[in-house]
Amino acid sequence: MTFDAIINYKLFGIEAAHIAIAITIFSLSLLLRRIIAKTLLVSLRRLASKTKTNADDNFLDIIEEPLKLSIVLIGTYLAKAWLPFTKFDLFIDVFIRSFFIFIIFWILYRVIDQFAYIFSHFSAKFGKELHHDIENFIKKTLRFIVIILGIMSILQEWGINVSAFVASLGLGGLAVALAAKDTVANLFGSLVIFTDRPFKVGDWVETTFVEGFIEEIGIRSTKIRTFAQALVHVPNAKMADASITNWSKMGKRRIKTRIGLTYSSNPEQMKTIVQEIKAMLKSHKDIHQETILVSFDEFSDSSLSIFLYFFTKTIQWEEYLHVREDINLKIMQIVANHKALFAFPSQSLYIESLPK
Repeated sequence: MTFDAIINYKLFGIEAAHIAIAITIFSLSLLLRRIIAKTLLVSLRRLASKTKTNADDNFLDIIEEPLKLSIVLIGTYLAKAWLPFTKFDLFIDVFIRSFFIFIIFWILYRVIDQFAYIFSHFSAKFGKELHHDIENFIKKTLRFIVIILGIMSILQEWGINVSAFVASLGLGGLAVALAAKDTVANLFGSLVIFTDRPFKVGDWVETTFVEGFIEEIGIRSTKIRTFAQALVHVPNAKMADASITNWSKMGKRRIKTRIGLTYSSNPEQMKTIVQEIKAMLKSHKDIHQETILVSFDEFSDSSLSIFLYFFTKTIQWEEYLHVREDINLKIMQIVANHKALFAFPSQSLYIESLPK
């Protein structure tokens, strides 16, 4: 077979020369993609590292992957010109244009992540407690907007009039609005949380439906890690309306309890024990000195009851338990020093006479 015959040979109605040119162009685009990745971008990164700002480094991170994909798409478009698939030309053109739109919005999406420090400067104005929460809220909102605009642009490219489509929904639009009311409520709930600041990430909170540590405050929901290490997603609308106890905001932790001594204890013992317990609490380094109440206030059914009401300085659960244990041991020692006994629930039964 001669060279001219090979050149003029047709496969599926396309000249072999055109197929070879298309394959060559596509292969060159793949090769150029590798060259840009290994030489051009490396050289640009070397230059960017010498500058004082990180903006150029971030910009290169943003465009690296989209640029590689763009080169392949351009090669595909040029290769397609040598393959006369007239029936599919319109479809392929729209498909390639849609991909370029995707790349543009992909770059915008990556801009949000790479230049997040701009949001940090803004969110810092709300204070350190809400700094990261506001930043995450802004980032997620902008991501959502970019995704929606990208989808609408691609649909528009395929001939779908998005605005007319939304306007023509009619009752369907009302149904969508009703279906989305919970989403809107959660969005406003997140705004209420950011404004009122009832809690922040890391706080220990308790509500009527969950108790645990705040792990993340999102646009739609708040993530709470329970003590059993389960992760609970609570809608922000529900969190905004809930009664929330933020235990991390405590300045001190309460201890309210009673101890009971037997009725064999005499008045002098009771008076001395009460005084020594109160003195012990007032000298204890881990007890808050603002409120300390110790009083023999009740004749219970089976004991002489002493009421104790005071606060620990620590609010951490483990430290609180250590302090409470130390207090209990000291009270036991005080009672033992005065030869008194702790009472326990009991009843005395008196029989006047036994049957003969």
